[in-house]
Amino acid sequence: MENLLNKETVKRVQNFIKKFDPKLKVLKLETTARTANDAANSLKCEVGAIVKSLLFRTEDSFLICLIAGDRRCSLNKLKKILGKKDVSMANAEEVKENTGFSIGGVAPVAHMKRLEIYIDKSLSRFSSVFAAAGHPNCVFKISYDQLIKITNGNEKEISE
Repeated sequence: MENLLNKETVKRVQNFIKKFDPKLKVLKLETTARTANDAANSLKCEVGAIVKSLLFRTEDSFLICLIAGDRRCSLNKLKKILGKKDVSMANAEEVKENTGFSIGGVAPVAHMKRLEIYIDKSLSRFSSVFAAAGHPNCVFKISYDQLIKITNGNEKEISE
């Protein structure tokens, strides 16, 4: 298997998190972390401690929602917070274009375009969480408080 840590997308995440905190590092998993359940099994942690980075499209912009692995993002809550009628999941092409990552490996940081980021408050149940790092087999571990700082994200009640 090629060395995933040398992939451009993974290096982009690695450089970003290292600048923020030299102790943070990308972990390569032998098994996939494409879904929250897969990741939890690979990491032997609770599904809720897996951060899902989801891209949403509104009438005029895109935003990222970081959701606990055991929750779903509530479109209704999102619409209320944003004051928008039209909010939907972005498609694979939009995800790649805005974040620079493919679905399954979308990191909460190091996006191609500047995106507003909302962080689901239910993630605060965990002292540390795991997020994708640019590839379905790569993740990084970070504390909830650091996740807020590194993403410059807004804590919101956006899950159900």
